[in-house]
Amino acid sequence: MSRPQHFGWFLARGFGPHGWGHPYLDWNYRWTEPRLYQESARSLEQAGFDLLIIEDAPSLGSADTIDLRVRHAFGGPKHDPLLLAPYLFAATEHLGVVPTVNPAAYLPYTAARQFASLQHLSGDRLGLNVVTDTGSARHFGTAPPLGHDAAYDRAEEWLGGIRSLWRSWEDGALLEDVASGRYADGSRMLPTAHRGEYFSFDGPLNAVPFHEGDPIIVSPGGSGRGLGFAGANSDVQLALAPLDEKSIRAYRAKIHAAAEARGRSASDILVLFAIQPVLVSSAEEADRLVAASRNPDEETLRTIARRQSSDLETDLTALDLDAPLDLRVFADHVSHGSIRRLIGDHAPDTPLREILGAQARLGRLRDGSGFVGTAGELADRIEQLGDWGNDGVLLWGDLHPVTVHRMLDELVPILRRRGILRDEYDQGGLRANLRSF
Repeated sequence: MSRPQHFGWFLARGFGPHGWGHPYLDWNYRWTEPRLYQESARSLEQAGFDLLIIEDAPSLGSADTIDLRVRHAFGGPKHDPLLLAPYLFAATEHLGVVPTVNPAAYLPYTAARQFASLQHLSGDRLGLNVVTDTGSARHFGTAPPLGHDAAYDRAEEWLGGIRSLWRSWEDGALLEDVASGRYADGSRMLPTAHRGEYFSFDGPLNAVPFHEGDPIIVSPGGSGRGLGFAGANSDVQLALAPLDEKSIRAYRAKIHAAAEARGRSASDILVLFAIQPVLVSSAEEADRLVAASRNPDEETLRTIARRQSSDLETDLTALDLDAPLDLRVFADHVSHGSIRRLIGDHAPDTPLREILGAQARLGRLRDGSGFVGTAGELADRIEQLGDWGNDGVLLWGDLHPVTVHRMLDELVPILRRRGILRDEYDQGGLRANLRSF
């Protein structure tokens, strides 16, 4: 039997128009209503997944690229995933739900109170994917936007302040003593006066302490400062890296070193690598798809350019495909990691056409060159990751019954037979399930 791993689903589109641009749009779900997401969440729980992470970007970006982001629904519209979470909790019993939150959008006291409420209502199944999207600052009265590292400084102060409010009830403050008629001991509640660089607020919080610990903290940052934030604060790292042994071990070593540098243990952070497999029925079909991707046509390149334009808030469609990509076209707030993922190992004089073409090319799960293959081949790769010490994976896709079942129907039985995927949950909520092995 292989070692068990943790599994999650990364909803990369966010709470947006699921099905748009795909044939399964004609299943006639309405993306603005909860049924679509509830049915999908129940399937993830039946499969034994630990958590669902929901991406979010509260801004449509700069005025110059709004049309690019909404024309094909790559970057918007998006509704608030925090408000979707209660519907998903109501539809499930064990699945953790992790909406994305931006410290710029929530004052610490309000955030602490809302998140505490959801943690109690969900049976301790809330997680928070903390991001530092600086481009949204103009919407929240915090313009001009902070620089990359300063945004992490603010996020760290924000999260520390929230945690101080969650802990403003000392042990013994909550009595619930029916015999004496005394509900709580106010003398054991801390004032929690916070005066920081970015926030100023007083406690104590008027929400009661947690039964099974704080909400789980997830972070996606891959920069030096982002890894530092994760090392200090995160329970789960949403990781992006090539899935070869050297890259996996090197990335995990960076995360663990960041944790130890902040006085924590390496085991305090689970590293879950996000992958977006393309599962097909046979090895022959996989080989055909990979071969066809080596020479992308103009429409494929344009589609990739539109998608990248949305993510990077930069109109790549207006650039000369046969000229090198000048990195000065990207604004300062654009994610450094997203730029690196676009450029890859290409030299500075590489034409944009070649960079986009590399994004189109697929590789095989079987030989480690990509993610196209059968369910059995994906299980082989996940099992191999576990042999290298990995904690688990996040499968990346729309949260739609069609995409969930297409990905999981054959994969789940294989993983279960190999002992990689859980077939029952622990009691105690999301934290307990993430720490059960």
